[in-house]
Amino acid sequence: MLNNPPGAPNPPPADGRPVMTVSELNREVKQLLEGSVPLLWVGGEISNFAAPSSGHWYFTLKDARAQVRCAMFRGRNRNVRFQPGNGREVLARARVSLYEGRGEFQLIIEHLEEAGFGALMRQLEELKAKLQAEGLFELARKKPLPYLPATIGIITSPTGAAVRDMIQVLGRRYPAAKVELIPVAVQGQGAAQQIANAIALAGRLQRHDLLIVGRGGGSLEDLWAFNEEIVARALASCPIPTISAVGHETDNTIADLVADVRAPTPSAAAEIASANAAALREEIDGARAQLVRAMALQLRHLWQQVQLVRNRIRHPREQLQNRAQRLDHIEMRLQAAVKNRAQAQAQRLAQSERALAQVHPRHRLEQAHLQLTQHTQQLKKTVTGLLQHKREQVAHSAQLLNSVSPLAVLERGYAIVQDEQQRVIRRASDTQKGQKIHAKLAEGTISAIIE
Repeated sequence: MLNNPPGAPNPPPADGRPVMTVSELNREVKQLLEGSVPLLWVGGEISNFAAPSSGHWYFTLKDARAQVRCAMFRGRNRNVRFQPGNGREVLARARVSLYEGRGEFQLIIEHLEEAGFGALMRQLEELKAKLQAEGLFELARKKPLPYLPATIGIITSPTGAAVRDMIQVLGRRYPAAKVELIPVAVQGQGAAQQIANAIALAGRLQRHDLLIVGRGGGSLEDLWAFNEEIVARALASCPIPTISAVGHETDNTIADLVADVRAPTPSAAAEIASANAAALREEIDGARAQLVRAMALQLRHLWQQVQLVRNRIRHPREQLQNRAQRLDHIEMRLQAAVKNRAQAQAQRLAQSERALAQVHPRHRLEQAHLQLTQHTQQLKKTVTGLLQHKREQVAHSAQLLNSVSPLAVLERGYAIVQDEQQRVIRRASDTQKGQKIHAKLAEGTISAIIE
């Protein structure tokens, strides 16, 4: 009996039962797994890590009781931000599959991140989005830094290198400033609360012109206190201008976004807060020289004005003589004007007297009296005739009105029937049994109920 060639399907048994090859079985199981299990997140510890020359990664992901084989291909692992290795706790986003060649259940990794780091980053991004929506990052709400702060408060750890660097830079560049250390814990349990309390206390006391809040570099976990919401809100509500100086230049925290100014390092924060003494001296010397030049120019201008005024000043005697001569001239002109005005007024008065005599009111009064007598007689005659005509019209109208008056109808034995609302009843169908009605007669009113 000849054997089947490799890879050829086995013939069915004599009893007709269906038989699958191992390849068909693995392919079917792989399709079932990939089609029925959605993309998922898995956390565990890396072991048996291998990175061959192909660029793909192969490792085992395990916990205390189980393990699973994993593969992450080159197109995906190039985006991983850390170097995985045995013993590293990771968080993987993967899809379930089966390696057909060995029939091994495995995970195809799509994304890989350090355990804890990813959760922190998601928490950080969520808080950033929340605070940004509230406007805590807006430039419009940030306060300008004072040019020459008299007192500078530093909120940081009293034992770190950052505080020594800041005090050294401030002492060298700006020795005139008073520097006060407000000691707090900058990492670990309760550090964020201490930082927020220190900021709030400084804001209430108002002893400082400027606050520097920060620490030296470290991991994301080390710097996490400066990503806490209570620190961000304390910075946002602080009435004193603030500089955030957290970590190195590549480190970015929420405190950097909320503070009025972000410094790349603590030393840079001290430089931003301080004025360079040498630069100040140069600026003062320049301002002094500019002031001297301006004063000399102003004095020269004033001296020229004094000389000009001196040349224009004349002796008071000359001014008095000119004013006396002008006064005499005005007096003569005034006398002539008064005389001419008096003569003109006398002529106008004589003309008015002659015109008044010609229009004496006696003649006009006599003529008006005669006209008044005639108009009075004519008016009496007209009024008498009009009154007689109106009396006749009124009498005629009264007769007509009496002929159509309802009272005249009532006098003839009729009545006006009304309901309770004093509406006139014209038809029997407008009433109903038991309804109360009123009949108004020529003299008096009677009430009835319809039966």
